[in-house]
Amino acid sequence: MVRTENLTFQYTNEDTVFKFPDISLGDNQNLLVLGKSGIGKTTLLHLLAGLLSPMDGVIEIEDEPIHNLSSKQLDRFRGQHIGLIFQNNHAVQSLNVVENLETRLFFAQRKISNTMITDLLEDLDIAECKRKKTRELSEGQRQRLGIAMAIVHKPKVILADEPTSSLDDDNCNKVIQLLIAQAKANNANLIVITHDQRIKPLFTHKLEL
Repeated sequence: MVRTENLTFQYTNEDTVFKFPDISLGDNQNLLVLGKSGIGKTTLLHLLAGLLSPMDGVIEIEDEPIHNLSSKQLDRFRGQHIGLIFQNNHAVQSLNVVENLETRLFFAQRKISNTMITDLLEDLDIAECKRKKTRELSEGQRQRLGIAMAIVHKPKVILADEPTSSLDDDNCNKVIQLLIAQAKANNANLIVITHDQRIKPLFTHKLEL
């Protein structure tokens, strides 16, 4: 469950105040957030992830008012319940693909399952890269590793920032279908922010900023 109410945000030393529409998602409901650059899509995503603190308003995830949590509490909550897919990959450069996923599971306090990791990499068509370091991957492979790292610990909320920006049509559809399937399997919410109109037909709930 994800709920926001009267959410506003302002960056330091900037005049613009972002005011966001209210969001109310029940179990296993997904949301596509569309809008042009500079309209506040990534800001909204970072607020939902607890990476930014709102100027005003309410953010609840799984009935937890995350805007009231301390930094330590928020780090723990995010690590266990939120999966983040960034435009820029945040994998550890010195580790290979499998080691990055094992590390993610460790910090989420989840059991490490090599079978589950292999199945996920096969679903994302990067199983052949499992022993490669991050720097040895192509841009598309790095993006799919980022997706794997966001969902390997079975979070209750998956937040994706332009997850299909560097993918062709076939892999674009495959990745979104995988994210939707993962959200459904874990009774989780998927929230995607993008300007990629190709994925619009795959979402029932849409929000245009």
